[in-house]
Amino acid sequence: MLAGAAALLTLACGVGVAQGADAGTDTGAGGGVSDTPGGHGAHSAHGAPAAGPATQGPGGGGDPSRADDAAAAGGSSWMRAAGVFSPPGSFVRSDALTYDTRLVPAGARIEITQFTDPSGTRVGARLRGLVPGRAYGMHVHTSPCGADPAAAGPHYQHRPAATADPVNEVWLDFRTDEDGDGRAEAVHDWGFREDGARSVIIHDRQGGAGERAACFTVPFGPPGRG
Repeated sequence: MLAGAAALLTLACGVGVAQGADAGTDTGAGGGVSDTPGGHGAHSAHGAPAAGPATQGPGGGGDPSRADDAAAAGGSSWMRAAGVFSPPGSFVRSDALTYDTRLVPAGARIEITQFTDPSGTRVGARLRGLVPGRAYGMHVHTSPCGADPAAAGPHYQHRPAATADPVNEVWLDFRTDEDGDGRAEAVHDWGFREDGARSVIIHDRQGGAGERAACFTVPFGPPGRG
């Protein structure tokens, strides 16, 4: 863990999640790993980058509900993206789209963080306002969200593969608490390709597949990009 981790975490308002998801199995896509109890199992551990210039402002080309932050220094970077879910075609545009309001109600909130340094990547998720006491699947996908749930494309893979591989993709499966809030984290010893990972999809069940209940466009990036 880099010596500047505490400084960046302070800069980032303490964002960093640490509750793993219930493990699931599936042949439709690969999985991620978590280094927290209840997750997919530890793969590696990485620190936050040292504090650097931070930026904040609306994202997504006009989504007023969105807030993005980023910092980068010395080949390491930190990113946070937060949004509020609404159905496609809503009067107020959102980069967080719910396709099934029974599972992901309009007004539910999501926050995704990414810590990246030369040793790997840590992706975290926090969600609020979902169905209490329910298991959800969630994965990083290759394309931005659209009105059609299929617009986000397939799971992001570190290396192209036809079969599921828990080390080759990012799973963020989680279970909500009695308030409908959930957390998840995945840790990998590789980084994202430039513009290769563009969203997260929430599924109606855990594992590598399932119906797409919601989507959030996220500016994932390679090491050093802030």
